[in-house]
Amino acid sequence: DSVVTSSCTYYVSFLSYKYEDYRETADWLLSHTEQRPKVAIICGSGLGGLADLLDNKTVFPYKDIPCFPNSTVQGHASQLVFGELQGKQCVCMQGRFHFYEGYNIATVTYPVRVFFLLGVETLIVTNAAGGLNPNFKVGDIMLIKDHINMPGFAGQNPLCGHNDERFGVRFPCMSDAYDKDLSILAKETAEEQGCSSFIQQGVYCMVAGPNFETIAECRALQKLGADAVGMSTVPEVVVARHCGLRVFGLSLITNKVVTDYDSQEKANHEEVLDTTRMRTQDLQRLISNLLAKM
Repeated sequence: DSVVTSSCTYYVSFLSYKYEDYRETADWLLSHTEQRPKVAIICGSGLGGLADLLDNKTVFPYKDIPCFPNSTVQGHASQLVFGELQGKQCVCMQGRFHFYEGYNIATVTYPVRVFFLLGVETLIVTNAAGGLNPNFKVGDIMLIKDHINMPGFAGQNPLCGHNDERFGVRFPCMSDAYDKDLSILAKETAEEQGCSSFIQQGVYCMVAGPNFETIAECRALQKLGADAVGMSTVPEVVVARHCGLRVFGLSLITNKVVTDYDSQEKANHEEVLDTTRMRTQDLQRLISNLLAKM
């Protein structure tokens, strides 16, 4: 199956992009907006309302952007929103791309290299995640301190293949994937706005999805040291760090994973969206106030 966007055709299963493709997208965006963002925000499931906080907005549906893929998931709006938040020029992705949609890993991470070429210096990633840590509650916000890249273990790493030095080095370090200074700043911000009682910190594990995890899988991930599990974020972070961007990540704990064979609970996407609606304003205020301090 192929999808045609502007002059570019990308094949869902087999694809590699050239530097010129990213450049074409970035140049098109730069020619259609006066905004020059330094911060990019990728909005997770149900969290696209972050873009509504921007002033002086310019909105680009993905389908109108050369070479840009499209999101097919409920809770993702499929548009780039440029604007200002707390005096900072930003670009928000309302709708990310997932491995489980049939996109390969190069397509999932395509926007991040475009952001780099736009001049973005900091990437903020948000996601909805299942709580693996027994001390986490539904509605908690977890600051991501590290990640486990399960698809990467199986060879699905966005940096595989030819390395273009214009983006980054062949073997980038990932021990500092998430910026410690931004995490400290976020904790201070949470205390100031009175939401530190539901702020956690932990390790995010990415699985490919789209099915939710089995009980045995959840128990295994807990033993590996993961505190939350989801189906996104990690490939984007890997590419962002490859490009030298600072990264700050947040997981909204939207459900507790099932680890008991006698439990009658079942994970579902509706529960995920319901929880994001409950905690959206707190998360939006946290990011907005964090930007004011950056």
